Amino acid sequence: MTNYQKEQLLLEEMYVKRLLIDHGIREVTTQRQAKNETREFEFPVPSFSRQRLKYYTEHSNPSYNVKDLPRLRIACFKSGYVRKQNGADRAYQLNPTYEQNYRCVWQRENGELYTSRGMTKARALIHSPITRLNFMLNYYLKNYANN
Repeated sequence: MTNYQKEQLLLEEMYVKRLLIDHGIREVTTQRQAKNETREFEFPVPSFSRQRLKYYTEHSNPSYNVKDLPRLRIACFKSGYVRKQNGADRAYQLNPTYEQNYRCVWQRENGELYTSRGMTKARALIHSPITRLNFMLNYYLKNYANN
């Protein structure tokens, strides 16, 4: 490991420590995730959006405590993705989107080849671990911190 890599790892660890101290965000990474260089965090808020939480608190049993709801979990992956890990049957990607052209080559029944074209949404990868952590924190502050 080079000195630069050691410095980056130290910065990353200090950032994670500040997440806990300043925002109550704790790391819940499993051993398997750590081997894959994935980091998962649990946030001090329910995994519901503001609108869903408001509906839930207005229409649920009054004796049910909001603190008993599942906590928001977000993971940062070495591949460059940041994903919300709960609230659905699969992880929900949070990375910024952009439009990109696509082309596909098809073959008709008569053997003729043709190319279809169009626009699709793609996710921007976040390659720097520190930048992924910062993106995750900003997502939390924008969407959940004021619940």
